[in-house]
Amino acid sequence: MSQEKMIEDMVREVLKSMTKGSAPAAQTAQAAPRVATQGLNPDRDYPLATKRPELLKSPTGKKLSDITLANVLNGDVKPQDVRIAPETLRMQGEIADGVGRTQFGDNLRRAAELTAIPDERILQIYNALRPYRSTRAELIAIADELDTKYNAKINAAFVREAAGVYERRNRLRAE
Repeated sequence: MSQEKMIEDMVREVLKSMTKGSAPAAQTAQAAPRVATQGLNPDRDYPLATKRPELLKSPTGKKLSDITLANVLNGDVKPQDVRIAPETLRMQGEIADGVGRTQFGDNLRRAAELTAIPDERILQIYNALRPYRSTRAELIAIADELDTKYNAKINAAFVREAAGVYERRNRLRAE
């Protein structure tokens, strides 16, 4: 058995053991909405890059097999070609759900939404979410922007929830 296969099997066993006795997804508080799945099975399909590479594409449409050192050196692969695609994050979320790691799966779905938002705007939103940095109205405006401009429904709900929590805990910036 190769060392890579042994590590893969150990990771799979650790993930399975971590989920024993955990609450089912339906019982978790405010779980992120689930989207249509690809029918992935962690035992059969994980890791995706090894077992299902045909499913993986960059945001620019390059296949995983196209991303080689030779293609980087000859200029056929650009930086935007090696960014993760939202579909890949959603598939990884599905794999996480399949081993009972629903919170991790939810995090991956939130990350998938964030890929559509420019990095500079992400940093602005991050700073706005720090305590005492924003008013309730400013946070609600950010949530509305995430919802309408970027179709980031899960993240918009998160920002709305943060606005409510900050208000209850007196962590909003005074107007």
